[in-house]
This record gives sequence, structure tokens and C-alpha cells, in this order.
Amino acid sequence: MTAAEPNTHTSPDAALLDVRAVARLLDCSPRHVYRLADAGRMPLPCRIGALVRWSKKSVLDWIDAGCPDQRKRAR
Repeated sequence: MTAAEPNTHTSPDAALLDVRAVARLLDCSPRHVYRLADAGRMPLPCRIGALVRWSKKSVLDWIDAGCPDQRKRAR
């Protein structure tokens, strides 16, 4: 990648976000993003090989909804 090429995982128009981009949106650490995802408190990431990415739309929709818990509750 050259300096003229955009870095797609941090581009504002990227469809998938890496953990650092999600952490910036949430104003928290990358480790906290993983904790939220592991606890089921945020949308699940997509795993592409060894890469972990979140759908930008699902993260923004989750934030707009007030960050509700994403776990399915059994009754």
C-alpha cells in the first residue's frame, strides 16, 4: 500500500471496522470493545480468517438505539 492509497479498515466509508475504529466510536479502549463483544453486550463481529471486523452499519445502529444489550434472554 502506498501513501496515496486509502487505508480501508480505518476509512470513514469502510463497511467493516476494525477494533480500533470501533473503540474510537465508543470512546473506549480496544480491549473494552472485545470485552463488550465477548459478553454479548454489543453486535457480534465478523471473523474473516484471523481478522475481526464489525459491520459499521450494525455498530452505528446499536449506538443510535442507546447501546442495548445484544444477548438473547431465555424466559
